[in-house]
Formats: sequence, C-alpha cells, structure tokens
Amino acid sequence: MVFKARLDLNQLRWQQFWVIECDGCLVAFGQLRKFQLAQELGSLYVVKKWRKQGLGNFLMQHLISQATQPLYLKCVNHQLVNFYVKKGFVPVEFNDLPSSLKYKFRLSQARKKFLNGFVVFMKYQVGFDGNIERELLLKENNIK
Repeated sequence: MVFKARLDLNQLRWQQFWVIECDGCLVAFGQLRKFQLAQELGSLYVVKKWRKQGLGNFLMQHLISQATQPLYLKCVNHQLVNFYVKKGFVPVEFNDLPSSLKYKFRLSQARKKFLNGFVVFMKYQVGFDGNIERELLLKENNIK
C-alpha cells in the first residue's frame, strides 16, 4: 500500500499515523508530521474501492483537529488542490514556509522550478469560509 500511495519511505513514522480499518483491512490512513514551529499533514491515502465515501474527509478533519501548530501540506496532484482548498487550505509561496519545511520541501521546489513539475504548498487557514476566497485563490494560482 505504501508503494501504491507513492509515499516517501524516509518520511514514514508509523506512530504518527491515523488509520481507518474495515473488517480487519486497512482502507485509509494519514499522518501528522512534527517539525520545528509547524506540522505537516501527509501520507493521506484512501484505497481506491473505498473512495468517494467520505473517508478522506473524515480522516482529514480528524488530522486537522489534532494539529497543535500551524499546519501545512504539499500537494502534487492537480485534482486534489480543490479538495484541500474546500477543507480550508490555501496556497502559499515556498518562501513563506517555515524554515523547517523549506528544508524538507527543497527538492519539490527544485523540481517545480527547474523541471516544471506540479507542486502546490498549502497552509491551513482557521475559519476559512471557502466560497469567494476559494475562487480568488484558485485564480491567483492558475489552478482550475
């Protein structure tokens, strides 16, 4: 499952994971990674046959509620940007990330800058309303 989800093996800390099981089978998981002055929501994955049933939403809301520091994520999938924006995340520039996350995301930023790879860094906005602001953020960042 780790390979299907394309997770970075260097970033897996099993004690930080939250999981959803059904009949003894793992169907969804995600983790909060702790960094200096920030946390990262990462490794969010739902098994394909269990998607579109609200498990990703449920797990994400739980992870958000567990965060104790400013919460960030890295999105490398065009289709998921909208999902994260609807949950209250807003795109941020690489230079606006805390230094601990700049170090972690430096290779993704290089891939974006030099190889034109897709990556959007995002920060959770408490109280984000998601309607007009959402449309403005997507337009500002040329995201459809």
